[in-house]
Amino acid sequence: MTRAIMVMGTGSDVGKSLIVAGLCRAFANRGLSVSPFKPQNMSNNAAVTSDGGEIGRAQALQAKAARKQPTTLMNPVLLKPEKDTGSQVVIRGRRVASMSARDYFASRTQFMPAVIDAFKLLAAQNDLIIVEGAGSASEINLRDGDIANFGFAQETKIPVILVGDIHRGGVIAALVGTFAVIAPQDADLIAATLVNKFHGDPSLFDAGRTFVQTRTARPCLGVVPHFAPASRLPAEDVLALENIEQNSAETVIAVPRLARIANFDDLDPLRAEPGVRLVIVQPGQPIPREAKLVILPGSKATRADLDFLRLQGWDIDIAAHIRAGGHVLGICGGYQMLGDWVADPDGIEGKAGQTQGLGHLAVTTRLEGTKQLRLETATDAISQLPLTGYHMHMGTTIGPDTSRPFAHVDGAPEGARSADGKIMGTYLHGLFAADAFRRQFLANLGISTDPLLDFDAAIDRTLDDLAAHLETHLDLEAVLALAREPQP
Repeated sequence: MTRAIMVMGTGSDVGKSLIVAGLCRAFANRGLSVSPFKPQNMSNNAAVTSDGGEIGRAQALQAKAARKQPTTLMNPVLLKPEKDTGSQVVIRGRRVASMSARDYFASRTQFMPAVIDAFKLLAAQNDLIIVEGAGSASEINLRDGDIANFGFAQETKIPVILVGDIHRGGVIAALVGTFAVIAPQDADLIAATLVNKFHGDPSLFDAGRTFVQTRTARPCLGVVPHFAPASRLPAEDVLALENIEQNSAETVIAVPRLARIANFDDLDPLRAEPGVRLVIVQPGQPIPREAKLVILPGSKATRADLDFLRLQGWDIDIAAHIRAGGHVLGICGGYQMLGDWVADPDGIEGKAGQTQGLGHLAVTTRLEGTKQLRLETATDAISQLPLTGYHMHMGTTIGPDTSRPFAHVDGAPEGARSADGKIMGTYLHGLFAADAFRRQFLANLGISTDPLLDFDAAIDRTLDDLAAHLETHLDLEAVLALAREPQP
């Protein structure tokens, strides 16, 4: 019999994704076949799955925590913001439309069958499904037609754990207030509460915990202290780039924070290197003159972010960096920006047209409707070291500099390099997770590395530590006892 439990939050960024990841690893450690599931996610930080689609990065991390290969079943609806008022709609890993927020919310119930079908298939393969809600459980303005929170929970009659974040303050009001504003039938599905991100002595919250239990008539499963090592795990929310921790290393790698930055977890292995000070350049700030390398990251809307880049004056900073002998690497959308122009004749990313690129690579890009989604095994063209990564882009890039490829994929050239080798572009995401390549790439720039750093193993150890953290501060037997067999 498959059982399921759903984790919802009193608001966004209360730690739902981390709690689900920790529970997946904890129950997997107990010998259960467990899987994460998120009916609907909104993120531009996505991962390519083993079945050739894409899902939210958080669900890919949760799959790793569960010791499973990520599949599109785990996140059947993914919204990828393309502009302030609209998103690309991805169903079971494939783009089906671009819709305004108003149009999506008016028609989202059409996607509920795909959500339920994915959940049923996943349930048939596992002992336990841990479902993650989206945003706030109390968004009553979005309740009609909901497929992400109580709309899904009501369809399957799955019990809910409501998580509140004490770090931001007001957690008592947030937990108790959720019961006050949601519909009684939705409140009936909440089986327990949980207080997350506590700092200090948890006993100081004893009275608060008792009050929450009394007012909600639900048990509080625990008060979970802040888990500082979470900063080592891939982040899904772009807001994480505002508070990224920096070490004191002298060597700076600078990354302009584009307005529509995507797949920024490409940077995590660099941040883990003690010899690197990764600087996320916020809008309005100049690119540091001392940067040894500038990385132009992926973008969900290349032409719009080219305009944004120029608005910040970063095009001038990059040109000065190159004149001073600095290196530049463009990844995916950043690679497209480094060329002479980016054409979008069919309006794939917005208004049809063509935008002048930065002109540092002799290549041009034409955006096309078919998204390329592939896990890749490649070889660095310079060192011949193996790379593992993935393609996730819409467009074709051609030009003279592609004759000096960045890498080879199945023997075919991929990416481009300038004649002096200092300007590089590639569509390969996740390339720096390959330890030997990362060390050699940085060494070629004169940047020291940790020869013992195994990035993937470090992520795995952190997930084990997270599971142990929850084992210590949560009643996991009570969590498991709350899980129920989904109802049709």
